[in-house]
Amino acid sequence: MLQARQLGNELWVGIHSDEDILEHKGPTVMTLDERVFATEACRWVTKAVPYAPYVTTLPWITHYGCKYVVHGDDITSDSGGEDCYRFVKGAGRFKVVKRTPGISTTELVGRMLLCTKTHFIKNLEAVLNGEEGSGNDQERKTTGAEMRSRIQSYATDESGLSPGPEVYLWTPPYERNPGHLLPASTLDPPSPDHKPGSFFRLIEGRPAHPDQRIIYVDGGWDLFSSGHIEFLRLITSHETYLGHQHGWDEAHRAAERIAQAGWDYPPCFVIVGVHDDEVINYWKGVNYPIMNVYERLLCLLPCRYVHAVAVSAPFMPNHVYLSSLPYCKGRGPPDMVYHGPTGFTPLPQDPYTDAKKLGIFRQIESHDFADVNAASIVERILKGRAMYEERQRVKGVKGLGEEAVRKREEEERVAEELREKRLQEAKEQS
Repeated sequence: MLQARQLGNELWVGIHSDEDILEHKGPTVMTLDERVFATEACRWVTKAVPYAPYVTTLPWITHYGCKYVVHGDDITSDSGGEDCYRFVKGAGRFKVVKRTPGISTTELVGRMLLCTKTHFIKNLEAVLNGEEGSGNDQERKTTGAEMRSRIQSYATDESGLSPGPEVYLWTPPYERNPGHLLPASTLDPPSPDHKPGSFFRLIEGRPAHPDQRIIYVDGGWDLFSSGHIEFLRLITSHETYLGHQHGWDEAHRAAERIAQAGWDYPPCFVIVGVHDDEVINYWKGVNYPIMNVYERLLCLLPCRYVHAVAVSAPFMPNHVYLSSLPYCKGRGPPDMVYHGPTGFTPLPQDPYTDAKKLGIFRQIESHDFADVNAASIVERILKGRAMYEERQRVKGVKGLGEEAVRKREEEERVAEELREKRLQEAKEQS
């Protein structure tokens, strides 16, 4: 979608129905409503159009005022084996862009069923610098440079051409250890552990402005989907409402913002903290996260409700950490810390103790997509195993069979027992 947006002034995205995809390609993982919602949240998309025909016709694109149809360089055929874009190609209204290398639905399904962990990244900064990863020194450096370049391209504004969200890498004040937690509270008498760590700005983008409220949220964001997006949208909606109450959208103030910054920026600047792979896996087990920290970062950056991402965020964002966030150093903690309707996993202490003590914590209540998360998506795959097996077979992926499902279920059970054990150990140590 980024490459398509860079070709024009608007990007309209057609989305096929569940029934059409099932007929021509195989079962969907996300419903049509979930896919439309996720597409609308992409900052490069002008409009999502549901029920787009699987075979694109000239009257369809003309109806929406689209001059060209853009698609990757992979071949797409209908159930009869014919080119889905034969009509627009014949009219000279088809543009081809290079298919973006990276994660696919097929690979994600394979990870879920095989419980593999080979996709994990221990230290993203080291990988980007070519210091970690597979291959020799030169191969690692080449891979790191390519990954850094992709992050840069994803961190763009609505045009896909200018700087957008910022990216920061956080280094903890201790040796990396997935089981290490920052003190839940640093408002009590200080201790040697009360250190902020340090932030390094990997990607420079649109900065926060003095009149914007600084908002912080954190999470795993695994299999980034409608549940995560609706949470972020509700934060933006609430902050927009607060801004409206204080005259943010008055004409003269909007004119001042445009004159000073060149665009009418929103009343809030949302910084999203994302946890490392090993941290998530330590607390959730099996082979979570299904997507590694680099892939999850790439999912967050195009979201229109995200203004900055802090990679390697701690599990417990205490006062010292919060006060060291970008645009918070020297002015105190962010204006608000938000959390979703469900917890990640039971912990011995409330991760948001300090935010609550400071009166800057707000929980977003349940919403229509609250049940859409990594665990529920994995459950969908397991329940529809037979259909996904056929999808994998068509794509040339070896069948996984019932044994893989049993293995996944057993891994989930063992992980639950391990979580309970670690929770008890942490309680005894606290």
